[in-house]
Amino acid sequence: MTDTPQFRLGVLGSGAGSNFVAIADACASGQIPAAVAVVLSDAATAGILERARERGLQARHVAPGPFRTKLDESAERAFVEALRDACVDLIVLAGFMRVLKGDFLRAFEGRIVNIHPSLLPSFPGLEAWKQALDHGVKVTGCTVHFVDAGVDSGPIIGQQTVPVIDDDTPATLHQRIHSAEYELYPRCVAAIARGKIKVAGRRVLWS
Repeated sequence: MTDTPQFRLGVLGSGAGSNFVAIADACASGQIPAAVAVVLSDAATAGILERARERGLQARHVAPGPFRTKLDESAERAFVEALRDACVDLIVLAGFMRVLKGDFLRAFEGRIVNIHPSLLPSFPGLEAWKQALDHGVKVTGCTVHFVDAGVDSGPIIGQQTVPVIDDDTPATLHQRIHSAEYELYPRCVAAIARGKIKVAGRRVLWS
């Protein structure tokens, strides 16, 4: 037994929650030495909330306000309060379709991570797998990074490559990138929970 408090994750998502499932299952198996403290979604019917409740985890919808791509001020405060109430150590974005700004980033500076379906800094933004296909690259992949005020621009924690096959469609390539994400994201979150990650300027160092 130990008196050390367990590392606590807050997960934000807007969709089906497949990356959340990979994280939650890795926590349950001990691959990630952490617990999912709360799951929050800006979409009331998001699958991620159902996946969380199936696992007996606290799951809440928080209304995002009138904007399509960001949270309004009251919604931002509600998200911050819910995460603080859950005493989270790290915020894990799992398909959260809102850009985080200002007060939210300041409240959890250096403690928000995201996964993006390309090898950043290539192909930031939406539909990165389609961007990769359109550019004719032979290798793409996924990137786990810290979140800052830019678009997919924070310090890179880890990456995993995925080959682009000649007969790939956007759907087939996206699915293979998803499979890589389910391996990379838990590995990176586990390293953070174990205190193995240090940020030095733009560089992320593993120990």
